[in-house]
Parts: sequence; C-alpha cells; structure tokens
Amino acid sequence: MGEWFTREIADAGRLRLFCFLVAFVAAFLFIRFSVRMIRRQVRWWPGNVTPGGRHIHHVVFGLVLMCVGGVGGLAITADSSGWAAATAAVFGAGTALVLDEFALVLHLQDVYWSEQGRLSVEVVFITIALCGLMLLGLRPLGVDDAAGDGVWGIAGILLFNLCVAMIALLKGKVWTGVIGLFIGLVAIVGAIRLARPDSPWARRRYAEGSRKERRARTRERRYRLPVQRLGDRLSDLIAGRPSIKS
Repeated sequence: MGEWFTREIADAGRLRLFCFLVAFVAAFLFIRFSVRMIRRQVRWWPGNVTPGGRHIHHVVFGLVLMCVGGVGGLAITADSSGWAAATAAVFGAGTALVLDEFALVLHLQDVYWSEQGRLSVEVVFITIALCGLMLLGLRPLGVDDAAGDGVWGIAGILLFNLCVAMIALLKGKVWTGVIGLFIGLVAIVGAIRLARPDSPWARRRYAEGSRKERRARTRERRYRLPVQRLGDRLSDLIAGRPSIKS
C-alpha cells in the first residue's frame, strides 16, 4: 500500500488532490452527521452555533476554511510538502461545508431540509466523482491525449470535447456531461441521444406533442425516474430525508 501511494499519488503529483478529497469526504460526512443529530435534538450533541441568537450556517465556516487553505496553498511552492498537503486538506474541508449548503446559497433561503436541498447533495457527489477521476489520472477535455497533436490539434480536440459535453448538459444529462468532460465517448453518447423532456434543449427543439417530445417523456418515465428514485434513497441514507415540501 505504501509503495502504491508513493508511486501513484506522491510521485505523480496528486498528493494535494488526494488530501483535498479525503478531507472533503470526511468533512461532508461529519457535517451531515452533525445536522442530523441537531435535527433529532440529541442532547449530547453541541447543536447549532447561535451567538447572540443568530444562527451561523456552516457555509460561513466553509468560506473561512477555503480562504485559509486557498491562500496558504498559493504561498507554498513545494507540491509534495506536508504544508501543501495540510492546506489542501483545509481547502477540501471548507469546500465540503460550502457545497453542503449549495442550495441555500443558490436560492438565498434556508432550503436545507426541503426537496430543493437535495441539490446540495448532488453537487457534493459530482465533486467527489470528478476528484476521483482526476486521481485516476484522467484530465478534463482529453488534454493528455491531445498533447502530441500540436497546437491546432489540441485546440480542435478541446473544442470538440467541450461542445459535446455542453450539448449533453443542455439536454439535461448532468452526470453524462460532467463525466464526458473527462471521457469524451460518454459526452458523445449523451449529445446524440434524446434530451430529457424538461431540459433547455427539449424546450427549445422538441415541439409539444411531437414524436421526439413523446419519446423523451416515455424514456423519462421508463428509465430516468427509477434511477432517480434509487439516487434519492442513497442521498437520504447518507444525508437525511427532506422533511419540508418545496
């Protein structure tokens, strides 16, 4: 294990990313455990931070940690030093606290335990997936694969990969588009297939009652909704079930 870590993480220049991801996951699990204990009003858990009666959301602490970790990381030049790893971990913990309240920041209201609050958990899962792909050595938009093709070859590949990933995102396929930034074939498949019925692409290009619109809604009911329900159950297991209707 030690040899693998040295070869694949430290020597490959991924130590800071590894520390970021570990701290990110640990902080997310901790804060979700904390808010669930507070939600249950468990007596032995400290509870919310409320100086002077004002509830301080943990996104505030996350922003402070991100500033400390980000500025500290910029000041350190040695990528593999202990201080570099520490600042990356601080930045990762802060990012987890911020993204855990992403929906609150987006809507500018406390939607943490509402259906809208599920968005925060989805964003956290996407961040973990992206960091995991980069730890495996994948690079966004196929940069490494295009490295030997010259300037115009690199520009062409990057532009193509970005375009197909954006089309997949516009079609409402968030996971396909995001993963497609790293694996071009996934983005191409997402860009070719039918859009989700309520996506920007479908609203603009699929006329109401058209064959494509009907097929998109049929596919949504048959394939997408069961997967979404499974994802919601996983989210509820880890982060807690929403109790407030949006």
